[in-house]
Amino acid sequence: MTKDLLDFYSRASEWTLDKVKGAAAELDTDTPCDKWDVRELMNHMLETQQYFVGSARGEDASPPGQTPPTTLLGEDPVSDFKRAREETMRTFGDEDVQKKTGPALGIAFADQLLHGWDLAEAAYETIHGQFTDEQRKGVFKPEIEVGADASAQDKLLAYTGRDPKG
Repeated sequence: MTKDLLDFYSRASEWTLDKVKGAAAELDTDTPCDKWDVRELMNHMLETQQYFVGSARGEDASPPGQTPPTTLLGEDPVSDFKRAREETMRTFGDEDVQKKTGPALGIAFADQLLHGWDLAEAAYETIHGQFTDEQRKGVFKPEIEVGADASAQDKLLAYTGRDPKG
């Protein structure tokens, strides 16, 4: 199961990195998460990963709270997230660390998915309807129709011409 968790975390954090790329230019945009904007949410996400890594290493680390997070986000959010992902993968790549920390990697995996969705929602709300058909050429494929009940992720994909079903 420990290798599965590392694989799950790897895939979830890679998926979330795509959402970071999409939302990095919209740091002041609201998210559906605790009334935090994209910048605060990304700081919280980095702080959470820092907590999991520090705890796994036996360092004195406190879990992030619901208050505005510490500022960890630099000028290049994508690079910040790549570094945090690599550090988490490297730390939890040791099976002894995974055994010692119990469900921590599973929680880190879930955290990536949950907040990745929050970023997808913010990215969709930011770009939906912002491009004319002419402006879309060379940037996005034509929008694909999805139902009103589609998830924010599916709406974002469809708006950018990606088929969420395939």
